[in-house]
Amino acid sequence: MIERLKDFFQLALTGEPGGRSRRSPEEQLALAATALMIQLARVDNEEDPREIAAIMRSAKEIHGLSEEDSAELLQVAHAEADKATSLYEFTGYLNDHLDHDQKQALLTDIWSVALADEHVDKYEEHLIRRIADLFHLNHREYIECRLRAETRQAAR
Repeated sequence: MIERLKDFFQLALTGEPGGRSRRSPEEQLALAATALMIQLARVDNEEDPREIAAIMRSAKEIHGLSEEDSAELLQVAHAEADKATSLYEFTGYLNDHLDHDQKQALLTDIWSVALADEHVDKYEEHLIRRIADLFHLNHREYIECRLRAETRQAAR
């Protein structure tokens, strides 16, 4: 039963049973991170173009993607976010492949998406809190990530 559940979640993330995927591990990490950001952009029922631009910027800066590759990643991440039944499909994969510092850096980037439209909705804040919990980050780390994102936003 446990193996069938693992296969189900792996199928949802990779599109292949048993975790076999045509995507490299780096592509899967980028996809999982971007899909979480898409979920955040959608949580207030409105995908603000500034939030989408922040997601694109993140894809280029963090993953070193070109404009074309970032656009393709965004398109695939939208499809994955549409299919997702929970955040765990993405956070579980990220937890398995990122260390603690990398999870904090990703949460900072997620905060940057929320801050992009200059208004953090209560639903966005709640979703980020849930992501931080699923990443096993404590409240202090959650706040530090927000402050780093705010500092970065002010510098732009």
